[in-house]
This record gives sequence, structure tokens and C-alpha cells, in this order.
Amino acid sequence: MRIAAINLRALPEQRDLIDQAATLLDKHRSDFMLEAACERAQSVLLDQVYFQLEEDAYQQFIELLDAPPAPNPGLERLMAIKAPWDTSAR
Repeated sequence: MRIAAINLRALPEQRDLIDQAATLLDKHRSDFMLEAACERAQSVLLDQVYFQLEEDAYQQFIELLDAPPAPNPGLERLMAIKAPWDTSAR
């Protein structure tokens, strides 16, 4: 049961856009808005994750980030496939 109210004002065209998207997902406006706001809030919070390493562990971490990626045949095959919407020559 929801007990905390969240109120906001929007332009009519913003409301209409939200309503259109909510309808496509068979959701009420408030459910759609709450879900979208929570997803964005989680994303913002996850971007703020902080961790600390000792100097030697940090250097190893940096070396791993700077190292070239290992060969990945599956990814190479995937990237070699031309997308159906790509009309340019490769």
C-alpha cells in the first residue's frame, strides 16, 4: 500500500507523452512515472559507487583497464555481420 504522496506539475504535452507511453505498456500514469523515476534514481545512485584500493591493488586494477582486450572470436563474428538497416558499404 502506497502512503507517500509525490506531486508535480507538467506541461500538457509532457503529460500526453507520458500517458501515451504508459498506455502502450498498459500502465496507469502514476505507475509508469514512479517506475521511470525509480529506474533513473537507481542509475544515478549506481554511478556514484565508491571503492578504495591499496596502492598495489590500484596499480593492478589500472593495468587491467589499460591492457588490450583478449581476443573474442564470438564478438568478432558478431561485429562482422552487416546490420539490415546499414546500407553503406563496408
